[in-house]
Amino acid sequence: MELTKERFIRDFKDILHERQLIKVADATSVELFQALASTVRKYITPLWLERRNQLIEQQQKTAYYFSIEFLPGRMLETNLLNLGILDTVKEGFAELGVDFEDVKNAEYDMALGNGGLGRLAAAFMDSLATTGYPGFGNGIRYRYGLFKQRIVDGYQVEIPDAWFGSLGNVWETRKDHDIVDVKIFGNVSLHANEKGRIVPLYENSKILRAVPYDVPQIGFGNDTVNNLRLWDVEIPEEHELDYPTIEARRRVQDITAILYPDDSSYEGKELRLIQEYFMTSAGLQTIIKSYLKQGRPLKDIHEKVSVHINDTHPAVAPAEFMRLLMDEYDLEWADAWNATVKTMSYTNHTILSEALEKWDAELFKNVLPRVYQIILEIDNRYVAEMAGRGLDPQVIENTRIVKDNQIHMAHLAIIGGHSINGVAKLHTELLKEDTLRDFYSIYPEKFNNKTNGIIQRRWLQIADQPLSAEIDKLIGKGWRSDIHELRKLLEFKDDPQVLGDFYRVKQEAKARLADFIKESTGAEVSTEAIFDVQVKRLHAYKRQLLNLLHIIKLYWDLKDNPNKDMVPRVFIFGAKAAPGYHFAKSVIKLINEVANLVNKDESLQGKLKVVFLENYRVSLAELIIPAADVSEQISLASKEASGTSNMKFMMTGAITLATLDGANIEIKDEVGDDNIVIFGMDKDQVYKHYARHDYYSRGVYESNPDIRRVVDTFVNGTIPNVREEGSEIYEALITHNDEYFLLEDFHSYVEAQEKIDALYRDKEKWARMSLINIATSDKFTSDDTIEQYAKEIWNLEK
Repeated sequence: MELTKERFIRDFKDILHERQLIKVADATSVELFQALASTVRKYITPLWLERRNQLIEQQQKTAYYFSIEFLPGRMLETNLLNLGILDTVKEGFAELGVDFEDVKNAEYDMALGNGGLGRLAAAFMDSLATTGYPGFGNGIRYRYGLFKQRIVDGYQVEIPDAWFGSLGNVWETRKDHDIVDVKIFGNVSLHANEKGRIVPLYENSKILRAVPYDVPQIGFGNDTVNNLRLWDVEIPEEHELDYPTIEARRRVQDITAILYPDDSSYEGKELRLIQEYFMTSAGLQTIIKSYLKQGRPLKDIHEKVSVHINDTHPAVAPAEFMRLLMDEYDLEWADAWNATVKTMSYTNHTILSEALEKWDAELFKNVLPRVYQIILEIDNRYVAEMAGRGLDPQVIENTRIVKDNQIHMAHLAIIGGHSINGVAKLHTELLKEDTLRDFYSIYPEKFNNKTNGIIQRRWLQIADQPLSAEIDKLIGKGWRSDIHELRKLLEFKDDPQVLGDFYRVKQEAKARLADFIKESTGAEVSTEAIFDVQVKRLHAYKRQLLNLLHIIKLYWDLKDNPNKDMVPRVFIFGAKAAPGYHFAKSVIKLINEVANLVNKDESLQGKLKVVFLENYRVSLAELIIPAADVSEQISLASKEASGTSNMKFMMTGAITLATLDGANIEIKDEVGDDNIVIFGMDKDQVYKHYARHDYYSRGVYESNPDIRRVVDTFVNGTIPNVREEGSEIYEALITHNDEYFLLEDFHSYVEAQEKIDALYRDKEKWARMSLINIATSDKFTSDDTIEQYAKEIWNLEK
């Protein structure tokens, strides 16, 4: 949009005076943020309405992206950038004497996700609007999101993340006209109606009111505004007697309170199922109502609607869609099933079969009795059809939806949809060869790959503005609209002046992070050290523990030889552990106690520092990632579906230290072998261990003095205050046979780290590697990923 500085200042002052009844000089940063957000909304609203009317008039096919997580972080700067008015607003604020950074920091991160899954969903919303496709999000309006992580005495402590603060969500609009009711519990029996049609009769059901709040999703430089719909829950007035106590009402409120409620109890499992069904049913109901306004036959809904299931959390969608089409709109089974399969598509995010969601059949039947009946019918028809094809009975049994008193949600998504995609080439291959091999043998045409991507605007233009400015100087600003122009940087890979400038920009980013580390943890770190970063969800397969084992080895090396020739190293961690994940929380405690040990040991001469930054989130990632020299992507080969932090680090010039897992393989293909550091077993070697059952971690431990010394550190008292946690980790590695092969990969990892040390000493060579990573990161833009989804799965048009 076109906007002069003068008009912005006038609009901003008017809104500040009208809403806050205050002058600029007297306003707090929070009040200034509210006024700025309101000003932006004033600019967005006509574009949003125009987009809505355009889609109605043109009856374009629309994709609806269902995800339990959306993790956009702060929205202000993205909205300003995408509208094309970021520089104008900054200039206006400078004239008004307002610090833009203070105002920006007054916004809370939207805490609607956990990690890569939610960040990917948010990136896709941005890319759908930027590429111009009609694509809307569907999720939950969590009041507290996941949790706010505090570190107390080295332990993770979870507290509610009241991200709404006193402001609420300044970007949302409540849409009462799209409120729908969602039915749970009760009994359902089937009866013939006056037309002889079998229909369900509900008794003793509970009714929830689903209230939509819409958040605009602005495209970059194209005035396109799509929509993210988030659902909140209320008790309908006419059903208040169903919830007569404070406790009963609180249980309803809990449905949209937090992301991933603890499911270690029956009540917790029940809550999670209700949560997933609630947002899925509400979304599908409004989609059908919107479609019917076009006056087209409901059996052809797939011609105008695509519903995408992001991971298994919304995988109840095919069965709920069938319920709505048949029970609410009188479609026959055959027409409803044809429409369902052609409408639904599914992204798988894991090759870990234990991570594919399953529900106890009795629990499911109790919570969703009618959906349960429909799932049984889908399952029975599937079994009959496959048997009629003469399929191996074992393959049929392996792929059915209901078995062993469990409902397999991934199976429902695959059988009930027309597409299943993995999120990296290796991941998709493993789905076909291993996790979903039997399904691939039945439905090879449904399988495809869509490698994940990231929003380059967030991670370069916003998070790393100094680097963006340096790129502008070299190749112009065309890359800001066409990321593939970054390849022009390769022309400068041997230019010492350019390499020196890129190195300087990285050092400045490190200085900003070092200041934050000092302020938040008290630790002083040198920007001359290698900033070695691992930030991601804490999980055993991501192997933060392998990183820690190497840190302990370095500690002993320096204790043995304080004059050891090594480039100083700062290891930086950021990670949340699921509240019920004891192992992961023990690793966090160990990292923090090792940090206390090494950071206070003056004999190490500052050569080794360890930092754990609490409450890892998008806005913190924006500070950390541009400052990283080394990007740790060290999951056991075959376990990480894709990863997206690897792409963000690459785009801001970090060197990837990685196993051949997930999208690391594709990063290696882009940058070349000389510009990435690879270690460890590949997936074939890992699978050979599985096939032979020949891995014996105790034997590795007992035969290798270096490994033994490092592992013994957990239990010999060297690390203070970790008696229980140290024993737990020792037992996991030695007694329980080291599930993710840390000891097997340890020496290869140490050698890779020594290679990093050697490479970093040659500043020009390191800067060249860094530049090549930046230049080739265009491969991983989510704009291209969305183009592939739109053309190959959803069949959308711009």
